[in-house]
Amino acid sequence: MKYVIGIDGGGTKTHAILADENGQLKFECFGGPSNFLMLGTEIVSATIHNLIEQSIKENNLEHSDIARVLLGTTGAGRRSDAERLETDFNAYSKKNQIHEYNFSVESDARIALEGAFSGKAGSILIAGTGSIMFGKDSNDVIYRVGGFGRFIGDEGSGYLIGKKGLIAVAKSFDGRGRETLLKQLLLERCNIESPELLITEIYKNNFDIASFAPVVLEAASKGDPIAVGIVEQESDELILHISSMRKKLLEKPLYVSLIGGILCNENILSQKFIEKTVIEFDDVIIKEKDFSPAYGAVILALKGLEK
Repeated sequence: MKYVIGIDGGGTKTHAILADENGQLKFECFGGPSNFLMLGTEIVSATIHNLIEQSIKENNLEHSDIARVLLGTTGAGRRSDAERLETDFNAYSKKNQIHEYNFSVESDARIALEGAFSGKAGSILIAGTGSIMFGKDSNDVIYRVGGFGRFIGDEGSGYLIGKKGLIAVAKSFDGRGRETLLKQLLLERCNIESPELLITEIYKNNFDIASFAPVVLEAASKGDPIAVGIVEQESDELILHISSMRKKLLEKPLYVSLIGGILCNENILSQKFIEKTVIEFDDVIIKEKDFSPAYGAVILALKGLEK
């Protein structure tokens, strides 16, 4: 019997699943963060190896029993970045005289897509710190909408919602914009009470802009016109993602699974988005995901064995 290990590498934790060649889950374990763009490939390689070793030892397996290891992680959306981690992982194994595995890297969005629909056709809309939409048709062709990053994209994301909220506060501070509850909440939540402090926090102290998104959503739920306007704009942007995917992914109906804190938590934007989806489209169905992204990595790993 051969086994595969699918791994979901996140910014705060890493989730590994051991499964047999029939896809039966045998074991799962967790480790620290594995964003290699932030932590470096050596630290992430060590984390991955530790999870592999734990899976092997806990199940009395041999290293040779592991036919494939597949990691889906943030930062691997570009093939060149994924290949760098693959190369460095293999180099780490060789340097430390560790068993060398059939190891490959995919994006976190790809494994989330596979897990959400058990490897079948469907689409995922992700709105967390950033935003992107992925879809796959019945011929395994992958389609993408958005994902252009915080400088020219990420519509509907925590980053852009937070940024727009902070822009509104900045305008309110010096009279270029209307008064807004956001200014009061910025003081209460972040102890920022002046333009000078805001500038210092943003440009010197690396203020987490996306962390202000929940404050914007709170203000919108309390009826603040500026915050309500931001929610309307950004929920419309997410609707545009679906509209574009419908034109690319010719599967009827279009099944969409929602991922990320902005859409998966109960808040005014997620409510608006669902309402607009129902009104706008009669062939789009919001669906709960089938499995975790880590099991999505298992599905991809098993597909690789079939080739």
